[in-house]
Amino acid sequence: MNGYFQLVITDHGTGIKVFKPTDDGLPLEVNCVRDYLDDKKIEYDVVKISEAVTNQDEEVVIFTEAQIMPERECCIFESSKDRMTVTAVFYPPTEGAELMTEDEVLSSLAYRKIVYGIQKDVIHDFFEHRKYCTEIVVAQGKPVKQGQNARVEYHFNVNLRPKPALREDGSVDYHNLNLINNVNAGDLLATLHKEVPGEAGINTLGENIKAASVKTTFIKYGKNTILSEDKMTLTAEKAGHVTIKEGKVVVSDVLTVENVDLSTGNIDYEGSVVVKGVISTGFSVKAGSNIVVKGIVEGATLEAGADVILECGAKAGGNITAGGNIITKFVENATLTAKGSITSECILHSNVISGTEINVTGKRGFIAGGKVIAADKIQAKVLGSDMGANTIIEVGADPQVKLRLKELQKNMAAAQKNLESIKPTIEGFSKMLKAGAKFTPDQVANVQKLMAMNKTLTKQLQDNSEEYSELMEKLAEQKEAVVIVEGTAYPGTTVNIGELSMIVKKPVQYSRFVVKDGDVRLAPI
Repeated sequence: MNGYFQLVITDHGTGIKVFKPTDDGLPLEVNCVRDYLDDKKIEYDVVKISEAVTNQDEEVVIFTEAQIMPERECCIFESSKDRMTVTAVFYPPTEGAELMTEDEVLSSLAYRKIVYGIQKDVIHDFFEHRKYCTEIVVAQGKPVKQGQNARVEYHFNVNLRPKPALREDGSVDYHNLNLINNVNAGDLLATLHKEVPGEAGINTLGENIKAASVKTTFIKYGKNTILSEDKMTLTAEKAGHVTIKEGKVVVSDVLTVENVDLSTGNIDYEGSVVVKGVISTGFSVKAGSNIVVKGIVEGATLEAGADVILECGAKAGGNITAGGNIITKFVENATLTAKGSITSECILHSNVISGTEINVTGKRGFIAGGKVIAADKIQAKVLGSDMGANTIIEVGADPQVKLRLKELQKNMAAAQKNLESIKPTIEGFSKMLKAGAKFTPDQVANVQKLMAMNKTLTKQLQDNSEEYSELMEKLAEQKEAVVIVEGTAYPGTTVNIGELSMIVKKPVQYSRFVVKDGDVRLAPI
């Protein structure tokens, strides 16, 4: 039992007797005594009270010369903020004073409108074995049982991110990237787990507490897949490569060609494309899934819905776009854009943009000249060159999101301008109509067109504003970005993190560029 106290009225004033805890009970705290005396509005000597609680020798310590009126046994209730729990602390009566009854406690709870989850057995047990200065739960609500949102379980790797292995000599192995999710006809691709509704709770006041609403979903599927009749499972209709494209599960085939040149013309294919040789200057390859090129890409255009793998590299004005990741041996005077990561041995005088991270590895591992942008991280051995090549390194926000924000700003400004230009005509027509003016059919038709345009522009402005707000929230959620140089960052290199910037003025080695104290600073790797 916990330690507790009792007030004693004597001829010399009012004192306190403190009892030690028994078994595994906790010792009495001085605040427990002070709370009780404050609640009863009894004046006391703080030093005397503290002395008595410290000694705990069951000797009467006089803390005031006043002889107070005898205090009955009592309890103090406390309800949690969510009204789910009510606790009580019982205090003993002044020596010889009256005890409480079980019915009094129940009546006090009823007076406080505590009607649900009353722990009568606990209350009864107190009156059987009185334990003072101990918090006990006298009423407990029924907690809310939250439900579960519906979810789709995918039975293949949906987050393929290529990470080529480094050979012992420092070169990169581009042949074993594990980027293909091979499936056979009949393979299970996805399973739908239905939503599970929650159960309402009840607080101690008898009020219902609603469970959060749960979200439904369904399996989104595309070509070469079969959805079961109950819409709970998705299987492959044929063998191929399974991916998620525009939110839908699709199984795509792979097209293989020797070269892309005059013999093939430009290629536009829904599945994956493998080019065993080269893509000639001026030609283009567009694939709904992956593009793999074993030869050089020079002055060609590549557009992939998923990943691009260039086992040699890209140069001389090549323009490469990937909805996933890009792996290439080198990049020289080319433009690369990927929603995912970009990995290369070196990047020279190129514009490179990644929606996640850029890793420049291998023997050389340098970024020199041009502009290289990634949302989360850029890592290389060397940034810039000892010749002072103007090199811009930028991290901290999804580049695609920033471009879309600029586009939305432009669209909203144009829509607002158009709305303001047609507003006077519509308002003037309405006023003249109310005044009884008559209009020709052509005039009415013209105003009706303007009103329809007003409605369309207003809806467009609203949709753009909502998307703009969502994208701004997405930018605010961007995690901390970093630039890592494993060797040397040379003067002539500019490092931008978000809206902050640092110009490298002297060689920097083995460091991380991070944001700290409102500025771009260097930190050890």
